[in-house]
Amino acid sequence: MTEPGAYGGPTALRIMLGVHLRRLRENAGVSRTDAGWAIRGSESKISRLELGRVGFKVRDVDDLLTLYKVEDEVERDRLLTLAREANSPGWWQRYDDLTPQWFHSYLGLEMAADLIRTFELQFVPGLLQTPEYARAVMQLGRQDVPLSRAEQDRLVSLRMSRQDVLTRQRPARLWAVIDEAVLRRPIGSPAILRAQLEHLIDASRRHNVTLQIIPFSKGGYTATGGAFTLLRFNDADLPDIVYIEHLTSAVYLDKREELDTYVVTMDAVSITAAQPRETENLIRQAIERLP
Repeated sequence: MTEPGAYGGPTALRIMLGVHLRRLRENAGVSRTDAGWAIRGSESKISRLELGRVGFKVRDVDDLLTLYKVEDEVERDRLLTLAREANSPGWWQRYDDLTPQWFHSYLGLEMAADLIRTFELQFVPGLLQTPEYARAVMQLGRQDVPLSRAEQDRLVSLRMSRQDVLTRQRPARLWAVIDEAVLRRPIGSPAILRAQLEHLIDASRRHNVTLQIIPFSKGGYTATGGAFTLLRFNDADLPDIVYIEHLTSAVYLDKREELDTYVVTMDAVSITAAQPRETENLIRQAIERLP
């Protein structure tokens, strides 16, 4: 079991605590309705707590542990400490005036992940973007209310800080599959795209980064639903998570049958894509076609 706080993000800790509380409730034979009554809440509140989608009150966790007849003081203290840690703000909270709350949850999960598998159709994955490319992408996404230069700088800083997950002492592994269209789409300017493609070559040489490209010559392929990210954690208490981002919200999937569908799809696009050893050649071909 990982010690509380070791992940560096509250979202993963909330999910971990929620998993524990669900198991304790089921083992005790307590319904969600009865558990909700015990903490002056509802069945839906218990469901949100067990999914790690809301913060925990230490008092509520204490009352639930009593209801579930958890009498071991060491175990109680550990879970109550986990509840306190799960409510601690992440480093990304200082950007909360510029980023939606639903994205904060993803940032916590991304920092906690051991393996990040992502499929992209339109843009270079955020963890592999250069600052200039990231800025150009952000300008595309805020056409209705243009960002000030200072706001752009802060969002670029956030994106670059996210990339620390690949260079920290125990780096996460990134396995990205992208459509060849990503290499050809002129984001920003030819100079910005050229620098981004050269950066991709450098990134693909890292021991913890696998980058595959689906060339146009492959035709159609399985993932017709769009981009998505699959997060896997180095802890048995944390289930895999699929993250799908929309224009105004995001979906987090953790049910086994849903996960299996996305794992199969990710495996399929990885098989369809060119082998990692061909990545550098495909990127260089894209660079040569730039004006």
